[in-house]
Amino acid sequence: MSAAESIPQQHAHAVHALYGAHHRWLFGWLRNKLGCAHNAADVAHDTFLRIIASRDALLGVEQPRAWLATTAKRLIVDRARRQALEQAYLAELALLAEVLPCDPSPDETLMALQALDQIGAALQALSAKAREAFLLHYLDQQPHAAIAARLGVSTRMVRKYLVQALLACRAHCPGMGA
Repeated sequence: MSAAESIPQQHAHAVHALYGAHHRWLFGWLRNKLGCAHNAADVAHDTFLRIIASRDALLGVEQPRAWLATTAKRLIVDRARRQALEQAYLAELALLAEVLPCDPSPDETLMALQALDQIGAALQALSAKAREAFLLHYLDQQPHAAIAARLGVSTRMVRKYLVQALLACRAHCPGMGA
């Protein structure tokens, strides 16, 4: 077996050991934090999926529970932002429904939710700072200077992050732009 082939196998063993040793704890911690066993199970599952997707993530982990909790907290924040985006979209639809002669069709609603899923997938592929910049600018309507201060970067870097995010969305969302 070559060294390249042994790395994925070592990663699989490390993930399996981490899961066996800490899944029950993570699930309980999330259940207490979220107040719902179903949501806790979903976030615990997504936490381990994120770890599996990050091949080098297990190298040098000294405090696995702190690392799992941090990863889970980030996922909870991502879910909350996605829900806020969905709620904002639904609120906008409700406002439009009051002034338009007809409601959006189920197909239009489904297409919009699928677009949100595609945008979410595109954002997951970005660095944490680029994703944060995108969400702060487009969801929270923060100006570049405020985002730069929060992220500890220049406004030029914020612009680069926003361009990266928009390009990622365009690549993941077939209906965006030409």
